[in-house]
Parts: sequence; C-alpha cells; structure tokens
Amino acid sequence: MSLSSALSNALSGLTASARGAGVVSSNISNAMNDGYATRELSLSARTGGASGGVSINGVTRLVDQALLGDRRHADSTQAAAQVTSGYLDRLSTVIADPTKPSSLTSLVADFESDLIAAASLPESETRLQSVWNSATAIADSLHSMSQSVQSLRAEADNAIDTQIAKLNLALENVEQLNKDIIAATTQGRDTAGLMDQRQAEIDTISQMVPVQELQRDMGTVALMTPGGAVLLDGQAAELSFTPNNTVVAHMSLENGLLSGLQINGSDVSTADGGAMSGGSLGALFTVRDELLPEIQSELDTIALDLIERFGTGFDDSLPPGEPGLFWDDGATAGVTTGLASRIGLNTAADPDAGNLWRLRDGLGTTTETAGGNATLLQSMQAALNAISSPSSDALGSASRDTASLISDFLSSMGLRETETAQDLSFAAARQSELKEMELALGVDTDAEMQKLLLIEQSYAANAKIIQAVDEMLQQLMEIG
Repeated sequence: MSLSSALSNALSGLTASARGAGVVSSNISNAMNDGYATRELSLSARTGGASGGVSINGVTRLVDQALLGDRRHADSTQAAAQVTSGYLDRLSTVIADPTKPSSLTSLVADFESDLIAAASLPESETRLQSVWNSATAIADSLHSMSQSVQSLRAEADNAIDTQIAKLNLALENVEQLNKDIIAATTQGRDTAGLMDQRQAEIDTISQMVPVQELQRDMGTVALMTPGGAVLLDGQAAELSFTPNNTVVAHMSLENGLLSGLQINGSDVSTADGGAMSGGSLGALFTVRDELLPEIQSELDTIALDLIERFGTGFDDSLPPGEPGLFWDDGATAGVTTGLASRIGLNTAADPDAGNLWRLRDGLGTTTETAGGNATLLQSMQAALNAISSPSSDALGSASRDTASLISDFLSSMGLRETETAQDLSFAAARQSELKEMELALGVDTDAEMQKLLLIEQSYAANAKIIQAVDEMLQQLMEIG
C-alpha cells in the first residue's frame, strides 16, 4: 500500500468519524423529542478498485414499522373511545342521578304524591295546581333532555366538519413531504428529518381515522384505511362533508337530511366495518347517527307511554281519539320521533284560564261540578302505576309501570356509560403500553455515549495515521 493510499484511507476514516459524531450528537440532543427516530450512520468498506478506506452509505432511521402500526391503531381506538365517553359524560349531567330532586324519577314520584294529595282533598285548587305543576315539570324535563341530545348531535356534526378540514390538511402535508423526500433523495441529501415530520403528520391522521402505511419508491408512502379507502397514493384524497347549523330529531343520514362523508366526490361508509370506520372521525359519525338517536328514541318512548297512559281510556269526558292530560303538541301521539321534545299538557286544564277544575271533573267537561269528586284523580294515579307496554319497543316490550320504564331508561344509560368507560380504560392502557415500547426503542443516551467514545478513538487513530504519513513524507522530502 502506498503512502497516498494510507493517507486516503485515513482521511475517509476521519470523514466517517466526523459524520458519526454529528449523528450521535443529533441523537443525544433529540433524546427527549417524542417524534424523533434514532439515526444510525451506515458505513461500508470502499470497493471498486480503491485500496481500502470506508464509504458513507447514508443515515438510517431506526423504526419498528410493525410496532408503529400497532401504536397508531391504538391511538385510533383510544381517540374513538374518548369521543364516545365525552359525549355520554356530558349527557349524563342532564339526565340526573335518580336520587336527585331534578331527576325524571323524582319528578314522576312528585307527580304521584301530588295526585294522592289532590285526591284526598279534590276541592282544593292549590292541590290541583300542584298536580299541574308536577306534570308540567315532567314534560319540561323531557324537553330539556331531548334538546340536549339534539344539541350534542349538532355539535358532533360541526366537529365532523372541523376534523375533515384538519384531515385534509394533514393529507396534503404528507403529500408535500413525500415530494420533498423525493427531491432530497435525488440530490443525495439526508431525508431523516423530513421522515420525522411525515411520521408526526401520519400520527395526527391516525387519531382521526385508522391508517395503514404502505412503502412506495424513493422513500415515499401511501396511506389506506383498514376498510380499503385510499387516502394518499401519490396524490392526497379530498374528503368532503356538508355541516348543518341545526339538527333536530327527525334528521338522519338515511333520509338525506344529514350529510355523510365523501372521498373525491364518492360516498363512503363510516359505519362499523365501513371504509372510513374507526378513529375520532368515525366515532363522531356514530355518536351523531347511532348513539344519540338511540337515546332520543328511548326518551320518545317515555313520552309516548305518558300520552298513552293518560289518553281517553281513563277519562270518560273525552271523546274517542281526543288527547288526554299529556299530548303531542295539541294532539294524540303521531310521529314518535322527537316526541319527547313536543310532549305537553292539555290546555283544557290550563290554570291561566282558570280551568284547573278539569283535572278533577274531566278534561272534556264544560261545566264545573260542585263538591269534590276524586274519581278522576284516583284514575290518574292508577294509570301512572298500571302495568302496560308502550307502543314503542325502544326500551323493550316488557309491561311496566311508569317508574319502572324510567328506571329501565336510566339503567340503559348507566350501562352505556359503564361499557364506554371500560372501553376507554382498556384502549388507554393498550396505547400507553405500546407507546412505552416505542419509546424504549428511541434514543439510548448511554449507548450513544459509548458510540461517541469509539468515534473519538477512531478519529484519534486516523489522525495519528495522517500524522505518521506526514512525517514519512517529510523524511522523503529531506532526502530529496
């Protein structure tokens, strides 16, 4: 080996050591950076007629793609559970604890107590007023709960629009980063930093919708959902959605009054098992189109039960088909959907018109009866406790009294909250465990410091060779 070859080899070693020091220092300085993937300098012996030395092949990002995919799926599952849990928690503040005075259970109990009190002294207008007030409180409570359900549906609808805008932007960013990576690769520049940025963008996407990352040429990637929707393959897909300022009970995806999701102008399903199911975006659609409508249907069933119980069957003064104490905005129950928002009290007994006596004498009577007949008030109490089955089976088809029906509704709500809390707890634990495993594969500062010592030794050894070659050349110069 000639002195020039020795010098060339040593210089290549110095270059590799310097580059290695840069990589190690970058790793150490980013050890606390959550989105940073550990870099490793790739080296190989020089070939192609060279007499030795080292070649720098580039810098490699160390990423466990399988673990990354599992963690992203866990992110998506956790985000979906958080959305569902959040909406149920907020609704539970309106549907009060059954032990509280404002709960529907307590209001029905108050209504029954007022009926008993009025029946014991039917000529008392004060007690009749209490019956009217407690019945009104039940209707108002159903209105409030129904309004809360629809307000949350409208909020979910707007949240969908916000997330789609965020998702479109993230997909465009990944598309641009793919282009930047191609340009950097073509020019021989390091692409690790760009890949870190792209990974962060895909992590953001995976919280909204589960994605699978597919490797493409020149370091680029494509993104697909487990359901088969292509979000990015060369060019980012465009997602579209039309939000509604107001959402009411009868509006649904099925009847076309609420918007669904489109990709590049084509409808895609967000239902369970659909092309765009899962993640926080899929959960928002589920909340808007399934969960909250189910709860609305259960509230409507309670309203329907009250209207049917207090219909013409127990008040002989009412003609067939005429509404009883509770009605659907002036009529007997018609369309069940949204009934909880429309239920009210028959204005025939409106106290503002001085007609409270009709609660005692009959809603269809035209003349107040002297004296105190408690028969109708007792019939109302009996109707409240009668074992019957409502026309709607949203809460099951079993025959129950009013209190039991409401209890079943509250149990249904409690079961939803319990199951959702369990889902969230499991999803959070799994995501945390996978995140810890991912972080364990991150920068190991102890290992990096050991590498730095080896680099320092290599640099010193190569520098020593250069010094020795220089001394040899000086000796030759002196001979000359």
